[in-house]
Amino acid sequence: MMTDAIIVGGGFAGLAAATYLARARRHVVVIDTRQPRNRFTDASHGFLGHDGSDPQQILATARRQVAAYPTVRMIDGEATGAHIEGDGFAVVLENGEALTTRTVILAFGLRDTLPAIPGIQERWGKTVLHCPYCHGIEFSDRQLGVLYRTPMSVHQASIVAEWGPVTLYLNGNELDAGSAEILARRGVQVEAAKVLGLEGERTALSAIALEDGRRSAVDALYIAPQSCLSSPLAEQLGVVIEEGPMGPMIKTDADKMTTVPGVYAAGDIARAPHSVSWAVADGVTAGTSAHRALVFG
Repeated sequence: MMTDAIIVGGGFAGLAAATYLARARRHVVVIDTRQPRNRFTDASHGFLGHDGSDPQQILATARRQVAAYPTVRMIDGEATGAHIEGDGFAVVLENGEALTTRTVILAFGLRDTLPAIPGIQERWGKTVLHCPYCHGIEFSDRQLGVLYRTPMSVHQASIVAEWGPVTLYLNGNELDAGSAEILARRGVQVEAAKVLGLEGERTALSAIALEDGRRSAVDALYIAPQSCLSSPLAEQLGVVIEEGPMGPMIKTDADKMTTVPGVYAAGDIARAPHSVSWAVADGVTAGTSAHRALVFG
């Protein structure tokens, strides 16, 4: 039986889209691997009414609420294939089952690739962070660091300086004169030596070990990881994928529709910058836009 919408991804964007479609009494299938991008952190900040809450608990509550709608089917698993079929689309599950739908909402999120520096992986989401708006005030006025990855790291260090004293760790890279001037105006210190590893008790961070044998004291390190789409479905469906500031992102219009009519994208895969609040808002936009297309299409 052809359903009204298949949503690939049951994170903040996907569940927000599902909620609005379910409340419009449309038949919805949500396919979710239960691997949200922010699963490494214990607290989500800046999401209205849930500041400091465990993001996994927020999602668990949202799943129960969405699943309670009689027109919603929740599938735990992975969608491995998708293609246009007739007047709609087919989405194939990892067990080989093929589902047909009139619209598709891609909300499967991003996968972050962290620098191959010892100590980063186990501290990701705890003391190695991405967004100072999400995890900044908790480290106010402590020793902060930014790891250089691209020229945008200069901008990141300048922003992080709002929360405390910052050192930009160049990790063997070089700065141009303009970037050096910007950092000097913001009071950002620059460390040129290569980074060998991070030190600290368990997930805490106390110092960065440098190639020349020195230790640089630091309480939190911000990085902008290289990100990629966590599913091949966008490419299989033929939507346009652009290069964003942190990696590939799906091109959408103001209604979150991709370049393929009937296919929508929401959340981190279709915008920059990223946050839970933006993911939810984009999910609502995608869900209501898909509903209007079902009504008038």
